[in-house]
Amino acid sequence: MKAKKPRLGNIEYTESSGNVFADLGLPNSEEAMAKAKIAMKIHDAIKKKKLTQAKAAKILKISQPKISLLLRGYLVDFSLERLLRFLNDLGQNVYISISPASHGRGSTWVGDSPSNARMVALGR
Repeated sequence: MKAKKPRLGNIEYTESSGNVFADLGLPNSEEAMAKAKIAMKIHDAIKKKKLTQAKAAKILKISQPKISLLLRGYLVDFSLERLLRFLNDLGQNVYISISPASHGRGSTWVGDSPSNARMVALGR
C-alpha cells in the first residue's frame, strides 16, 4: 500500500528532512547546510559586536563586498575552513571533537557547543 502524504485541510504537503538543500535535491547538500549554519553564526557575531560591514571586513581581512555576499548567503566562494576561521577572528571558539562512529561511516556535526552539536550532519 502506498504511503499517504500528510494533509493540512485540502493542502497536501511534504515534510522537510531538516535540510532544505537536500529537499531541493541540490548536490553537496550536507556541506551547503553546514556552511549556511556557520554563516548564520558569523552574522550573529557581527550583529552582536555591532560591526559595520566595513569593520567586519577589516577584521576578517576580506573586502566589504565579500562580507555583503557572505551575509546574504552567497557562500560558494567560502570553504568550511575559511568560515570557521572567520568565527575565530570574530572572537568565537570552534570545537572539533573526534570519536569512533557507533557503526559504519562516521558523520560531522555542527552546533553551538560540543554537547549541543545537532544542527546539521555532514556525511556521504
